[in-house]
Amino acid sequence: MESRLTELEIKLAFQEDLLETLNTTVARQQQQIDLLQEQMQVLYQQMRAGSAGGAEGDPLQELPPHY
Repeated sequence: MESRLTELEIKLAFQEDLLETLNTTVARQQQQIDLLQEQMQVLYQQMRAGSAGGAEGDPLQELPPHY
């Protein structure tokens, strides 16, 4: 009976450690997602601002460098 209790305590300790590791990983990933969303928003705004300027900022309207 004592060995079963010890085995359960060991498993619980490992599960608690794994849960903490997973929580840390998820929190770090959420921070990365938030940063990427902010960067995407900035790029989108820059793109919109560039297209509002007419053909000047449109890469499809620019001549290739060899012309």
